Amino acid sequence: MRYPNNALMSKRKLTRQQSWRIEKIQEERARRADRRDAQAEEALTVGELGPEQQGLVTAHFGTQLEVESANGIRQRCHLRANLEGLVTGDRVVWCEGDPTGVIVAQVDRRSVLSRPDPYGKLKPVAANIDQIILVIAPRPEPHAQLIDRYLVAAEAVGIEPVILLNKIDLLQNNRDLQLQMDNLLAIYPALGYRILHTSSLQGGLDELHSALRERISVFVGQSGVGKSSLINALLPQADLRVGGLSASTGKGTHTTTTAQLFHLPSGGSLIDSPGIREFGLWHMSRGQVEQGFREFLPLLGSCKFRDCQHQQEPGCAILKALQTGAISDRRIGSYRYIVASLEES
Repeated sequence: MRYPNNALMSKRKLTRQQSWRIEKIQEERARRADRRDAQAEEALTVGELGPEQQGLVTAHFGTQLEVESANGIRQRCHLRANLEGLVTGDRVVWCEGDPTGVIVAQVDRRSVLSRPDPYGKLKPVAANIDQIILVIAPRPEPHAQLIDRYLVAAEAVGIEPVILLNKIDLLQNNRDLQLQMDNLLAIYPALGYRILHTSSLQGGLDELHSALRERISVFVGQSGVGKSSLINALLPQADLRVGGLSASTGKGTHTTTTAQLFHLPSGGSLIDSPGIREFGLWHMSRGQVEQGFREFLPLLGSCKFRDCQHQQEPGCAILKALQTGAISDRRIGSYRYIVASLEES
């Protein structure tokens, strides 16, 4: 299976017209930022805003953010120009206003989830996350390489990943599909990854509720695996738009357009964002990819050659572990595929 490699966009040489257009867009963005900053400063100066207080960014709407106060009140806010890059989950200092508040400072993050944009620049998409819930389903068909790419991305940012198999109702009375999913996921518990099983249609979400309790989590995964349906089942008042699978491709359609944070009745919070449906890894080095495979970690640095590629070099600790079964053929295959995709970029 091939995955889109948007990193190639950063390798293309722009025409003079494209460069001019990009420059004009950047200039207009800078002017808009200056106007927003001037409006925010004027509101602060004339005392039109309330006192400074801490809050939580709960949604992102283009140039404005929604901020939640300690008492649960939410208000859209402008932000000072020097605060670009704030995302859902950020803690901020802000002032209430009528009708719009102003964010004046950012509180230090304890974690940040980022992904590269089409030009290879890393951009944050969610902050202060405790765990990443990787949602897969029997349909659209998941692949080991896709799962491993998500896991490597999660390991790279130091946020605990959890694998969630959704739509388990599709496995009923389908032994072949059940065996396919069992074989796909069998390797991960031994590596220390937790696996949950859910069906938003048939209920039985107690296991998921328990995993989400008192934590800030984010759903990631292909379109069509049921992320929005799960959120609607967990939190009916969210009423997220749900899209079905394409009849022609069998793949999901994108329905999430705004990064939002939802508080769950059982405790904990959940972030749903269009920016984290998939992760490109082209910004990573081969060494960083190695660090993303848990079973590699005790062996790294033990190869005979410092620049060992783990292909056919003598004295390779990874290949020795492969021969003994400590590392599976499938996982080494995923590693090589990911590294090859980096080299193509």
